[in-house]
Amino acid sequence: MRRRLLPAVATAAVLVAAGVAVVAAKGIGSGPSTPPAANLPPATATVTRQTLVDNQTMTGELGYGDPVQVNGRLPGTITALPAQGATVRRGQPIYRVDNLPVVLLYGALPAYRALAAGAKGPDVKQLEQNLYALGYRGFTVDGTFSASTTTAVKKWQKALGLPQTGTVDLGRIYYAAGPVRVNTQQAAIGDSTGPGLAVLTTTGSQKLIGVDVSVAEQRLAKVGSAVTLKLPDGKTAPGKIVRGRTVIKPAEGNNPAKTVIRVSIAPDDQQVLAAFDQATIDVGFTAGKRENVLTAPVAALLALSEGGYGVQVVDGTTTRIVAVKTGLFADGRVEITADGLAEGTTVGMPS
Repeated sequence: MRRRLLPAVATAAVLVAAGVAVVAAKGIGSGPSTPPAANLPPATATVTRQTLVDNQTMTGELGYGDPVQVNGRLPGTITALPAQGATVRRGQPIYRVDNLPVVLLYGALPAYRALAAGAKGPDVKQLEQNLYALGYRGFTVDGTFSASTTTAVKKWQKALGLPQTGTVDLGRIYYAAGPVRVNTQQAAIGDSTGPGLAVLTTTGSQKLIGVDVSVAEQRLAKVGSAVTLKLPDGKTAPGKIVRGRTVIKPAEGNNPAKTVIRVSIAPDDQQVLAAFDQATIDVGFTAGKRENVLTAPVAALLALSEGGYGVQVVDGTTTRIVAVKTGLFADGRVEITADGLAEGTTVGMPS
């Protein structure tokens, strides 16, 4: 009979490596025991009570995350660009067109229209939130471009050296989630720019570790999960998965294209990475943890012909098959539960 797959928490590789045997389920539980001696297993193991941790270590690359392309919106001539590696923060120019700044502000909604008195919507509220964060007052952050908002915009324009129109032209603002680091310059000072023309690529300003996780191990790639970083100086530091996305890695040589989960990991304290620029960092992932549970070697599992799994309990010179429920798999052992199964029980190890 074809072997049945273990629950989703186990991988097919675990099963193949363990050589899970297939048995008929006759005599499970309270039924007659197997006659003495003749059917004793070639080896045995002991059911233990312990904490199981499903963890794995992978190597990641230190960087700043995936770059994002910044395209021009305002037509004109590029007159200033930030240097590669420079950090641009809220309220600062990200580049200049015709010697006037295109300004970085924070927000998830890209600018898609000019804003003026009477406008309403989430883009207006996002602008007002940024004006407030930059210290401008006298208006209500409510998503309505009021006369008070116009006054604040004029003050902001004056501080930047812009014409004090009270209207925000489309393309005058570039929104990002936070401070950005200039990754590459895609244009040069003196180049013409306009809608759709590449100007820069940027990344986040904080260092991240990027790891490609196989689809088979995507249980490890949950955003928000804690990880352990092994730094190049031998020290360890805690971190967290902050982003994850599916990407297709192109074919290389004889290796075909493949789909992976690309995760970005941030240390809890950025200072632990301050001394490192380009480096590889080992990342310890933990997908699951079960405390104080009964466990047996994965190789002790028997795939029952009726479905599910069991273990061969050895009691002196007799044996019986006991159906079990499986839980977490880790380090060659599996969490098992069954009525009457206790710590110290001897189980068979199929050949």
